[in-house]
Amino acid sequence: MRRGKRLSAVGTRSSKSAGGYISEKTLYACAECRGCERKVECIHGNHSKIPLEERVKRLEVSKVFQREREENLGRILIPEGVLLRMNRSIQAEGAFAQIKENFRFRRFLTRGRESVLGETVLLALAHNILRLHEKIQRDTVGRHLVAIKEAA
Repeated sequence: MRRGKRLSAVGTRSSKSAGGYISEKTLYACAECRGCERKVECIHGNHSKIPLEERVKRLEVSKVFQREREENLGRILIPEGVLLRMNRSIQAEGAFAQIKENFRFRRFLTRGRESVLGETVLLALAHNILRLHEKIQRDTVGRHLVAIKEAA
């Protein structure tokens, strides 16, 4: 239902992404677009060869995508999901800052995809060894997440 107009299913369409994922989408169209005063707001895109007066509202919905999205939203809104997101943001920024500042890394010394990949792996190994050393020194080897601070 869009602005009081009913969209009805008119078919399905399968498509394959570059990564090989096959998605199935349900196609919806509005049969009541003729003479609608909101048609200019509702139907976007000026690249069609069909005049606006003859076009109808069309919509594609992937039911699998919608279901997965709702499940993922539920997972990230629970307290454990909030904790994981908070820690992820802290950990990613810290890793880049440590590599740039403590290792004084500003640019790659090699050229070529394989060489740069090798240099990146060495940087990651050095960073992980340094983190492990710090955890051993603080006696926090088994702890992975930082607790959420309570609001005052």
